[in-house]
Amino acid sequence: MQILFLNEESSIQLLLDKVYFRSHMGRIRRVIGRRIDYLAKWLLKFRIISGPAKVIASSGLAWSFVSRTDRIRANRLKDRIKQGTMPEHVSIIMDGNRRFAWDSKIETKVGHKKGKEKLKQVMDWILDLGIPYLSVYALSTENIYERSEEELDALYDLYYNGLNEMAEDPKIHDNEVKVKVVGRLDMLPKNVRMAINNVEKKTANYSDFLFTVCLAYGGREEIVDAVRKVSEEFASGKIKLDEINTDRISNNLYSSEVPDPDLVIRTSGEERISNFLLWQIAYSELHFTDVHWPSFNKKDLYQAIESYQNRRRRYGG
Repeated sequence: MQILFLNEESSIQLLLDKVYFRSHMGRIRRVIGRRIDYLAKWLLKFRIISGPAKVIASSGLAWSFVSRTDRIRANRLKDRIKQGTMPEHVSIIMDGNRRFAWDSKIETKVGHKKGKEKLKQVMDWILDLGIPYLSVYALSTENIYERSEEELDALYDLYYNGLNEMAEDPKIHDNEVKVKVVGRLDMLPKNVRMAINNVEKKTANYSDFLFTVCLAYGGREEIVDAVRKVSEEFASGKIKLDEINTDRISNNLYSSEVPDPDLVIRTSGEERISNFLLWQIAYSELHFTDVHWPSFNKKDLYQAIESYQNRRRRYGG
């Protein structure tokens, strides 16, 4: 028994030594990194250094090196998160298309188009990770009232084309992705509603993966609409007063067939929910990133999931 106790004590000490070593090495790397950054900034003050540096930084070779390094890091991060508990439902507030356009000095509609292309990529990454539920906030009810007619027309064209493309996309059908669009859809133009009907009908029998698009959506409006349905059931005598509870409300939400999100990601630096899935995200983990939506990459997604995995989830505490 004494030998066993000593072995356990030695193992614990060894583990503590490893943790201390890694922490110590991490601090050393951070200090070295800051000093290198300081030295680089100081050197770039001199024209003889800054000129060649700009040429090198803009070269294809430099970008190839950076891209390859990013891919290696992303793959390592992917391997790490796949060993942990994956979220079942990821929700994304896709923010920053306009700011991306302004920063890039391109038209706003081009920024929205880049955002649409990014969504296709992110769906591929989610499918690759085997996460069965993805929901995205594409257009709020507030957006409909606040955005210019020109910008809304450009957005509606993107939704019309994107939803119809999705209806024919081999990846959607090969992976048996069911597509559902929720919100106050009567606020949308007729052609967009027709595109919604098209994609929902063509994917209705799928169940391996559910992709939910929130269009003309507001969390408060969803709760109000659910309460109205429950009130009608009570007024007609279908249910009793004591049968009105949280489950009854949940079952009357737009997204009643979808489990509550485990992880909510918001891009572009804003740290608020903006009327998104207010009922459903009561216990969701929130992750905010400064990256604009069109610039969101695999590593950003993996980092959000790793952040989720590193938290101890609490329900009601």
